[in-house]
Amino acid sequence: MNQLTVLYDSGCPLCRRFREWLGDQPLLVPVDFVVAGGETARRRFPGLDHARTLEEITVIGDSGEVWTHEQAWVMCLWVSVRHRALAERLASPAWLPLARAAAHTAAGIRSRTRTSIGADYIDACAGTCPPIAQG
Repeated sequence: MNQLTVLYDSGCPLCRRFREWLGDQPLLVPVDFVVAGGETARRRFPGLDHARTLEEITVIGDSGEVWTHEQAWVMCLWVSVRHRALAERLASPAWLPLARAAAHTAAGIRSRTRTSIGADYIDACAGTCPPIAQG
């Protein structure tokens, strides 16, 4: 694998923070962050259900593999130098329920904290927009 694409929900404070955290990690594989549901995501991945990518984390490999739910979270950890061993443990049948519970919890937080920030606004900024006041 040469690159991983993470579709993140720009209207979710948890998702934006996770994007920042993962982007600050030393990575074994480069990660491209793309706003879920945005114009770039729709153009690059026309076969995806883009409404669904706003409900669950979606990670795409450079060969077209798509991971969602707990597998997506595991893949995000897998690309990190510091967290690859944890990812490999979480991917095992014995530990996958823990990853599933974490993904379910994150999805619950996401649904409760999501705002209606336009994906196209943040997508067009490519991460350079001023912060949007939350209120």
